[in-house]
Amino acid sequence: MPKNPRFILLFIIALTIAAIYIDIPKVKIFGREINHPTIYLQNFQRDLEPKLGLDLAGGVQLTMSADMTGIETQDQEEAIESAKNVIENRINSLGVAESTVQTAKSGSGQRLIIEIPGITDVDSAVSLVKKTAHLEFRTLKKDALPEATISALPESFESISLTGKDLKRAQAAPARATQSIQNPGYVVNLEFSEEGAQKLEQITTDNLQLPMAMFLDDEPISWPPPIIQSIISDGSAQITGGFTADEAKNLAIQLNAGALPIPLTIERQTRVGPTIGQDSIDKSIIATAIGLVSVAIFMIAYYRILGIFAVVALLIYSLIVFAVLKIIPVTLTLAGIAGFILSIGMAVDANILIFERIKEELRVKLPKHDAFFIGFDRAWTSIRDSNVSSLITTAILFNFGTGSVRGFALTLAIGILISMFSAIMVTRNFLRVFWVGKI
Repeated sequence: MPKNPRFILLFIIALTIAAIYIDIPKVKIFGREINHPTIYLQNFQRDLEPKLGLDLAGGVQLTMSADMTGIETQDQEEAIESAKNVIENRINSLGVAESTVQTAKSGSGQRLIIEIPGITDVDSAVSLVKKTAHLEFRTLKKDALPEATISALPESFESISLTGKDLKRAQAAPARATQSIQNPGYVVNLEFSEEGAQKLEQITTDNLQLPMAMFLDDEPISWPPPIIQSIISDGSAQITGGFTADEAKNLAIQLNAGALPIPLTIERQTRVGPTIGQDSIDKSIIATAIGLVSVAIFMIAYYRILGIFAVVALLIYSLIVFAVLKIIPVTLTLAGIAGFILSIGMAVDANILIFERIKEELRVKLPKHDAFFIGFDRAWTSIRDSNVSSLITTAILFNFGTGSVRGFALTLAIGILISMFSAIMVTRNFLRVFWVGKI
């Protein structure tokens, strides 16, 4: 704790002003419309409009069945995972946040359940989701600059005849250790069809020691591209690069998305109207306001001047939490808003523990200055332990939950972390500067 907490107070004021700016809603004042602010930095750009989930913003939910005809049983799990991976990437390209793609097994069939919130052109999104993934291999253009072999850009490559139709499968596997390399990591083994093997032999002959890039739906994968080390004539290739197990598995899934095309058929399409979402938002705002006002009345009535400081700290806490949710950004669902409201109550708990400890020290006739420091120190262990146990619970919910459960866990965890900052930094400094006075 600095000797002069006024510097921290200035920091809190600056942080509050920044949070208010980030939280500015889209409103009309005197006929002039004020939009949500945006952040444009060199390596960080963010549109600060709140991201709403399917239940609040409306959107579409699709249930799609996968046609596994022609795909061997042992490859079906990886094939459906590849299709899921491709669809997630495509939805992200639409600029949609917090979309969810889940796999489901029904009897011998495989299904994908897709939720896309906040989209306006549903038909184009559906057609994009249904499209089979397109994998192609590309080599350097003939007129590429010599330095392109070292720092190649995606536009330096051109399409060749080798595509996902020529690839039978890709599989991650541990690399074989050599005397010079004891921990070689993982590789991805590629097996091509007979026709693909012939194409690959010619391509590797013409482009030996040059990079060969892989593109899925026109997006490069595994960048920078691997270098062709030898002529491959048997149709069995290997991508090396010291991959971790997860990196190799993810690359194999992406390659298999184009190698094992799965036609998808829509079984059910459900549209969620935005009017339902607006009604839910209005009720959530009312619930939040009632909760804040009720807590404020209780704190001021019971703790008097201490309660006023707690209420101010609580307002600052709410502004900061909402600002963090917008910056990340976290897509708000009804469950997520519930987590936010619950975290407000937990933030008050910390203040109550602190105030009760201070009151106990004042009862034994300790000076206000000593009661303040001793009360904070003794309350901190209880605050820390209760919040850590809550964070463990949110981590379990986020790891094993899906959809709205994960949203609830995330918003609650963010609220808990910031409530600890609010109790230790905001409330403590307010009391030290304005209540204790002797600093």
